[in-house]
Amino acid sequence: MAKKTMRQTTRRKSKSKAKTVKALKKAKAGKAAKVKTPSAQIDADIKALHGELPQWSPAEVEEAFRRLQAAMPEPKGELIHINPFTLLVAVVLSAQATDAGVNKATPALFRLADTPEKMVKLGEAKVRELIKTIGLFRTKAKNVITLSQKLIAEHGGQVPNTREALQELPGVGRKTANVVLNMAFGEPTMAVDTHVFRIGNRTGLAPGKNPLEVELKLLEAIPAHYMMHAHHWLILHGRYICLARRPLCERCVIADLCKWPGKTTFLRTDATVSPSP
Repeated sequence: MAKKTMRQTTRRKSKSKAKTVKALKKAKAGKAAKVKTPSAQIDADIKALHGELPQWSPAEVEEAFRRLQAAMPEPKGELIHINPFTLLVAVVLSAQATDAGVNKATPALFRLADTPEKMVKLGEAKVRELIKTIGLFRTKAKNVITLSQKLIAEHGGQVPNTREALQELPGVGRKTANVVLNMAFGEPTMAVDTHVFRIGNRTGLAPGKNPLEVELKLLEAIPAHYMMHAHHWLILHGRYICLARRPLCERCVIADLCKWPGKTTFLRTDATVSPSP
């Protein structure tokens, strides 16, 4: 009986691996799916927005993250940073701004100030001058100085490793705290930015009216062994594939699993992993 079970497990793993390889090949060739007409895409987005898409099965979620892992084994955040403090500052600066835009400003800033003490000494006016290309730079410069002062006064100049303490810092919300906890301290958190929010709703993986709803549903749905890199996979997938205006479904490694009805998929799958219509 044990040998039979082992053989069945081996066969399932082999089939899953073959399915993953096939999906990656289709995506690389730009033949994973075909996006429907603009009007059909709008209708699909309305359905997704109203939470009317089919639910994912645990097997589909497992397969989706297996593929994302195979496509990006070691995903990395794209914000330039040197240590936990500069990571924190970079994430604060990235609010309502692009990582690329932040990365143009922060190297010069971090050369001068890579600790809270140096940042306070640098002063708000100089910080403001160095980050003036970033949106809301005046408010952000003030927050960077104030949070640096708070780190010195309350945390010995160190970035705290709890969400509660992080969210008490100026300019730090739940998303920023989750990014820092994951990237600086190795916590399996889910940071929901605009990309993750869009993917959660559009694919039907974690529909929600606000980022917290999406975060909690993703934490419930995603297997624990994928959680360390899950938010990076979703952010990068949203940034480069599942674009807001026109998703690149033809290059999507999870196109056949995605529930968004704005595309037609070409990859044949078995009954346990149903393609979208």
